[in-house]
Amino acid sequence: MLKLKQQQLQMMVREVALACRRASEAVQKAREIFEPYKAILADRAGVNVQELAKPVEVLKDPENIAGVVVPVFRGVEFPPVSYSLFATPPWVDGALRDLRAISSKQAELEVRQEEHNLLLRELTKIVQRVNLFEKLMIPDAREAIRRIRIALGDEMTAAVGRAKIAKGKILKSEETIYGGKDDGDKPAEANA
Repeated sequence: MLKLKQQQLQMMVREVALACRRASEAVQKAREIFEPYKAILADRAGVNVQELAKPVEVLKDPENIAGVVVPVFRGVEFPPVSYSLFATPPWVDGALRDLRAISSKQAELEVRQEEHNLLLRELTKIVQRVNLFEKLMIPDAREAIRRIRIALGDEMTAAVGRAKIAKGKILKSEETIYGGKDDGDKPAEANA
């Protein structure tokens, strides 16, 4: 059962590592898209674009993967936008949209990394348990079973020997009582 859980965790760790890599690439692409706005971001136009792009809440749901409860990214909530569309330059909307995309992808990456770390920690524990059983407990149990078999074999041999000795003593006592006669020659009271 531990081996099965180990295999499931190894498979999930690989999948989550791949998802982390993809999320990291998505963050990098989103930053490249935002690159043209960096020069004009100094001109705030009365709007703190970077503050509006920070997530208010990262939505995560717990999910059980191979016996480990891990967070699963569901989305990001941002603060409501409240600025005058007429009083701000047109680039503010695009910059805010792209910054929020970066924040969203970064939040997803962080949740994926947390999921990966939890799965890796559990995989390490399971590998240790599997190794404990395979390298220590199972060989010890086999040795104990071997010793028990030897002890039972010795006990059976001793029991057979005791039975033969007891049978010999019974036959000897019968010979002394009846003087070596067959069962058919025994007196009537001995047969009863």
